[in-house]
Amino acid sequence: MSAVLDDMDSRPGSTTSLLRTVIGLYLRDAGGWMSTKDIVTLMEALGTSGTVTRTALGRLRKKDVVLQESRDGVPGFTLTDGAATMLARGDRRIYNPRSMSESDPWCLISFSIPETEREKRHQLRRRLHWIGCGTVAAGLWICPDSLRPEVEEILADLELRAMATIFVTETPLVGGSLQDAASKWWDLDAVAELHRDFVREHGTGSGNGTGSGNSAEVPLPAGHSVEPSPEAFAAYVQCIDRWRIIPYLDPGLPPAFLPADWPGAEGAALFSRIVDAYAEPSGKFVRNTLQAPGD
Repeated sequence: MSAVLDDMDSRPGSTTSLLRTVIGLYLRDAGGWMSTKDIVTLMEALGTSGTVTRTALGRLRKKDVVLQESRDGVPGFTLTDGAATMLARGDRRIYNPRSMSESDPWCLISFSIPETEREKRHQLRRRLHWIGCGTVAAGLWICPDSLRPEVEEILADLELRAMATIFVTETPLVGGSLQDAASKWWDLDAVAELHRDFVREHGTGSGNGTGSGNSAEVPLPAGHSVEPSPEAFAAYVQCIDRWRIIPYLDPGLPPAFLPADWPGAEGAALFSRIVDAYAEPSGKFVRNTLQAPGD
């Protein structure tokens, strides 16, 4: 599982990250297996050559995300069990970003791990960070209680459950303001910048477009459907690839914990509009590609 989670480190927009996003979006819908040739064809729509795609497939195989598997003599790839679990969890995060209310409970994770297990301690802190937990102190972390099952999963996976105590609590009582406390526990500036980068990359001044810079620029047409095309596919994949890490790092804090200019709602609303416009035409382009006769 640790190797699978390492894939979160792939830089959005990189070949490995885009390939992971394509696999996460479409390999399961294709019956859990996709030929190498079809994967290469889809990645070519993103401007990636076959040679580079095959290299990236090798990286994902080493990370235990995919397995090589031939069907009827055709080489291809399927998901590992760990990757399938990760992607199912990612679906919930990506399409249903967290948003706490003032009355929702919190989860506190207290742990004391000896120096002989310092590598596991490092992994624990890294993985708690990646699911959106905040650091109150070196051995005390905080997150929405909705994340408690994932915290339990991480502790069990690292065999550290006996060294940790979990508390469920109401809103913490802090010496200063909740906003000041939250800004110390989480790197909210970094999360806010992720939201703003997403809006800059995939929105326009009117909020009716996607793409700028190196992204596929396909407008969100008013009153018209988007046609299945390589451009629609590229726009959608790039959107998901940019967005997918944000719901992991953004804990979805209540308004009282956030600055007044918090950009989370703007980013989530833009993401929702893009999904509504591009998910189906992108999926149809992929289905058409997979059904195309072979060479």
